[in-house]
Parts: sequence; structure tokens; C-alpha cells
Amino acid sequence: MSITLLIQIIIALVLLLAILLFLFIYVPSQQKKKETKIVKKEKKVELAPPTLNALLNIVRNKNTTSTELKEALDLVLEHHGTIDKKIGIRPSPNFDVYGHLLIMVCRHPNTNKDIVLGFDRGLESRNPTYKQEINEFVTKGLNSRGK
Repeated sequence: MSITLLIQIIIALVLLLAILLFLFIYVPSQQKKKETKIVKKEKKVELAPPTLNALLNIVRNKNTTSTELKEALDLVLEHHGTIDKKIGIRPSPNFDVYGHLLIMVCRHPNTNKDIVLGFDRGLESRNPTYKQEINEFVTKGLNSRGK
């Protein structure tokens, strides 16, 4: 009788161990799934991209620091970096906005060569058909600096 009792106790302990292992593995994975669902919901709530006019106002402001200027230009490239296609050999009508933006960047008191070159190369890489026009506006902007 003692052997059967011993076997029953061993079986009960094995079952208890199996239940504990199941709870140890299953319960934390459920908590992780809940956490990832919360993170996914937070990612869906994103702000709308800034308008081109709002970014132009940042560049237009003479008190803008060089880091703010670089961030604004990065946002321009990210959200408004592609220019409409050329109409024949003529640039798109809204290319003038980008041309004036290039001149403002070159003339800004807190700009530096890294900002100008980064924005110039970013626009050229996204709009290879406008490479010559972009270079002309950068040249005009640098010549108008007066330093």
C-alpha cells in the first residue's frame, strides 16, 4: 500500500509542476500581448504633417536657431520633398516656392554650409529633373548673402 501511495503522490507532484509551468509560460505572454496592443494604439495617434507654409514661416524667421532650421528643412524634405513634374521644359508653377525657400535658407543668419548642402542634395536627389534650377537658386542665394 505504501508503494501505491508513493506513486500517487509522485503523479500529483508532476501534475502540479505541469500546471505551474503552464501558468509561468502562458500568463506572461498574455501580458506582453496586451502591452503590444497598447503600443499599437498609441502609434495610430499621429499628428498631421506640418504644412509647407508653416515650415516656410520657421525658415523666414530670422531668430530661428540653426537646429530648428535644420529640423524644419528635414521636415520639408520628408513631407514636401517632391516637386511636381516639369511642363515640357518649363518648371512647375509651384517650383518658385522651393526656389524662394532655397534663397531664404542661403540668406538666413543662422545657416551653415551643412544645412545648405544637405537641403540642396536632398532636393536634388528627390527631384533629379530640377537639378539645374536648384543649383541656380542656390547660387543666387549664396551670391545675395553679402558676406
